Amino acid sequence: MGALQAFYGPSIPALRQEFGLSPSAAGLGLSAHFVGGVAGVLLFDRLYGRLGNRQILATSYLLMALGAAGFALAPNWPLALTAALLAGLGFGGIDYGLNQLFAVGFGRRSTAMLNVLNAHFGIGAILGPALIGAVGAAHYPAVFLAFAVADLPLLLCLRGVRDRAPGRPAAGAEEEAATGPVLSRSLLSVLSVFVALYVLHVGIEAGVGGWEPTHLETVGYGAGAAATATSVYWLMMTVGRFLVAPLALRFPAPALITVSCAGMTVCLLLAAVPALAPYAYAGVGLFIAPIFPTGLPWLNQAAPRARRAGALVIAASMVGGVAAGPALGKAIEWSDIRAVPLLLGGVSALCLAATVWLARATRASEGASPR
Repeated sequence: MGALQAFYGPSIPALRQEFGLSPSAAGLGLSAHFVGGVAGVLLFDRLYGRLGNRQILATSYLLMALGAAGFALAPNWPLALTAALLAGLGFGGIDYGLNQLFAVGFGRRSTAMLNVLNAHFGIGAILGPALIGAVGAAHYPAVFLAFAVADLPLLLCLRGVRDRAPGRPAAGAEEEAATGPVLSRSLLSVLSVFVALYVLHVGIEAGVGGWEPTHLETVGYGAGAAATATSVYWLMMTVGRFLVAPLALRFPAPALITVSCAGMTVCLLLAAVPALAPYAYAGVGLFIAPIFPTGLPWLNQAAPRARRAGALVIAASMVGGVAAGPALGKAIEWSDIRAVPLLLGGVSALCLAATVWLARATRASEGASPR
């Protein structure tokens, strides 16, 4: 999944030449992928009761393979965008399916295992552009076709996946279950703040990834140094998820995410100092790393009766990634590129406030749950 998402950007020069596209039109490939991803999360969540885990994953693997192959072989840009949308549909189904399975399937180890799962996504995102760079952007169809072929054997790896979580209550009982007097009265508020946390933090993740090179060049760094610093940011995000996995076995999710949001905010403010900016952005990658995978088990524990809560926040995370570019671009038009870290720092402070609120609102259920 990480590799597929990362293939589109490095392929843009070849796409522009092959289909005669403007830069913005060529960037629609990744946008179509994300739109399909949001639709995939919501669609497969709706079908969950009828399909089960194995069928959701199998269908998603097939859709992702078909979409990747279609993107490689498309004779024109509209068909390529349709194929990217199809691949994104499968991508969203897998994103939903695997994250939900890991969130409920490993008990008290779920937070640690989700961080390991998402760290491997990061490995793919790092290696994907390297692969396109090694073979040349002009050969992107071969890379997408190879991905489609490599995706298919995953269908043989589903026999050990349960269709239902063991011991899951019946639908009626699940709807009636409560997590405590506080959450039973304010479940909608809790879910809304979780959604806001995911939209905002993924917006920061995408905002740093998209604007760090421009900001660093504006404050005096060369293009090569800026690109390298951005690669380090993504690398630190992957490293951070591996590092937090053992910590997740000892510390509760609210504490981990609170520290992550606080550290992320401090690093973004430090990034406004030109001499510290590359190192501060690396720190942002390290601190933001655990938030996505650590929040899902916390949500599952805090609101077990809201079955679709996980799908909602996963879809929200993709919306945050899509909206970050234009929203930050408009904010930069009103201010200046030098203000990028301060703007993102303000958003990070909102993430911290949301986390503190959630920690207080869910304290009753967290205290009642064994760690």
